[in-house]
Amino acid sequence: MRIGILLCLLFTSSVHAATKPNIVFILADDLGYGDVACFNSESKVPTPYLDQLAADGMRFTDAHSPSTVCTPTRYSIMTGQMAFRLNYPGVFTGVGGPCLIAKDRLTLPGMLRDKGYETAIFGKWHIGMTFLDKDGKMIHARRPAQNTDRTIKINPGVEAVRRIDYSRTVPDAPIHRGFDHFFGTVCCPTTDWLYAFMDGDRIPVPPAKLLDKSSLPKHAWSFDCRQGLIAPDFDHEEVDMVFLKKSLEFLDKHSKEYPEKPFFLFHSLQAVHLPSFPGKDFHGKTLAGPHGDFIFEFDYIVGQLLQKLESLGLTENTLVIVTSDNGPEVGTVINMREKHQHNGARPWRGMKRDNWEGGHRVPMIVRWPGKVEAGSISDQTVCLTDMVATCAAIVDTKLPNDAAEDSFNILPILLGETKEDIRDFTLHQTMSLKLAIRNGDWKYLDHKGSGGNNYGRGKLKRFNLHDKAPDAPGQLYNMKSDPGETTNLYFKHPEIVKKLKNQLEQFKKSGRSAPVR
Repeated sequence: MRIGILLCLLFTSSVHAATKPNIVFILADDLGYGDVACFNSESKVPTPYLDQLAADGMRFTDAHSPSTVCTPTRYSIMTGQMAFRLNYPGVFTGVGGPCLIAKDRLTLPGMLRDKGYETAIFGKWHIGMTFLDKDGKMIHARRPAQNTDRTIKINPGVEAVRRIDYSRTVPDAPIHRGFDHFFGTVCCPTTDWLYAFMDGDRIPVPPAKLLDKSSLPKHAWSFDCRQGLIAPDFDHEEVDMVFLKKSLEFLDKHSKEYPEKPFFLFHSLQAVHLPSFPGKDFHGKTLAGPHGDFIFEFDYIVGQLLQKLESLGLTENTLVIVTSDNGPEVGTVINMREKHQHNGARPWRGMKRDNWEGGHRVPMIVRWPGKVEAGSISDQTVCLTDMVATCAAIVDTKLPNDAAEDSFNILPILLGETKEDIRDFTLHQTMSLKLAIRNGDWKYLDHKGSGGNNYGRGKLKRFNLHDKAPDAPGQLYNMKSDPGETTNLYFKHPEIVKKLKNQLEQFKKSGRSAPVR
């Protein structure tokens, strides 16, 4: 009798383990809400695979990146915690570090690995790493963080890269923060001082010479490329195809060697961050110039990953999430609007770095056959910090209170089990740590201006709106009646300003915006 019960329990456990979904998270870089055709009817770039993915799954119209720039957003996706809580302004470049994720902090891949998942990331990391010189010393300059005694160590530039001892491993690479596998770049793949691939926790092919920028394409989107040191196997136009090859190989190998084991694949692209260097096979594929071709390449890569899942028979039990780390870049938006009448931020005000919607409202599509209703649309406000709590619910694990402090479980939305708002409040931050808070139709920005870009100079002046409350120290908008954030209601609704400002201060003081678990 006891043997029968034991066998029954073991069978039930194995069935439950087998039903854990694979999870594929595809993160674009600087892909705007208006860059994807199914989000913008006026888009000048075809995105057939993304459009089909939306038809097969759920499209979110009110999804937000945790920050208006990449480093803090990526930290928050990995941890479920808003990065402003670290008091770290800006983004990493070169050999900037150390890793923003503390060694003992729960991470999304670490949590999934603990539940039996194989975890892999291919592409851009950009959350910081510690590099060592020949004496084993960290290659960093010191800069005090804001409002704290803690120091953040950074030192971008060619000279810092020259000092790296490439025979030494990096102690805080992705494989030390929850991933089993990593192949990619330390920071922005084609913008940075260090143009080389990292495999695991070391760079097997070190940079050997200064980048010859004369060998790169020259067009309106070819700027934002530092003259750093480059490895002989690094091709600026083909990095995303290298990342794709690694992800496809991982899927093939995992399916063959561990068919019963679930996996978490984080595919982190260069596309469509400046400089816009689409792969050679994508030149001229659209009528929207090199950047349009780059968006098209991103769509193609999504399609290749989906087709690989299908060919391996993994589609039905795989949750696929496609989104972006923030809004479209300034130079991209200006040139695309001038030359191709394409607005990557449409229909929102602002762009990358801004706390207006264009800086952090991002396209997000989720497909999970049999679970997420095909062709469905959600207008619920969600944030990419929610990945941790949602995946915890999917794999049936309880989060501790000292983890994922700003993460909400949106699984009921995905499964169509609720139409009630999951989030009462959503936080937004810029790279300079300017903050905003959303509550239903109301959005309060605790600062003047965009919080990021300067709209009083250069080509951005044409996008500057008349300030109807110039003396207000903050901004209040009704997103239902004024989605373009054109009319600051700060003085007209002081009671709402007070409520939201007090709530923001409470979230800052308490260290969390998610309920205590």
